[in-house]
Amino acid sequence: MCRHFFQRYILPQATVLDLAAGSCEFINHIQAAAKIAVDLNEDVRRHAAPEVRVVIAYSHAMSEVAAESVDVVFVSNFFEHLPDKGAFLATLTEIRRVLKPGGKLLILQPNIRLLNGAYWDFIDHLLPLTQHTLAEALELVEMPIEYIRVRFLPYTTRSRLPRAPWLVWLYLKCRPAQWLLGKQTFVVARKL
Repeated sequence: MCRHFFQRYILPQATVLDLAAGSCEFINHIQAAAKIAVDLNEDVRRHAAPEVRVVIAYSHAMSEVAAESVDVVFVSNFFEHLPDKGAFLATLTEIRRVLKPGGKLLILQPNIRLLNGAYWDFIDHLLPLTQHTLAEALELVEMPIEYIRVRFLPYTTRSRLPRAPWLVWLYLKCRPAQWLLGKQTFVVARKL
């Protein structure tokens, strides 16, 4: 995914922050001059590659990351775990603080509108979000959407669909497959 899709949004000289980095699947594989993994869980240290700076912090309080020091923030499958809209807006405000002017926010997010009841199949999903709520929240924090693909990836990796790298590449090239199977929305927003 990084090489065949996300890398196009990240310049080689960029500083990239992966928020809620978890097992560092994104940050370890993206090409960038500086890489930061932010997570609340200390286990992130075990997963981060040696060149990745690890910051243990809440998403709304990344004080170890300087203001306007990051070119791109990547957030995947995280916002739905926040307790409420206030926490969501606080997190977006903090992302805006660390982004440089003109910096990008890349979001990969389950879309409740496309999932019906399946959105709630995970007990830790608390905040329902659609492309419309994402757009409204991003406008509130002055990071309007530059690009959106409402139907992008399937909802979960727990599916029976094969995940061989060549099949992922083929899926990324086939927009009709994304329209049929896509339950997650991809957004690029920019700090004004």
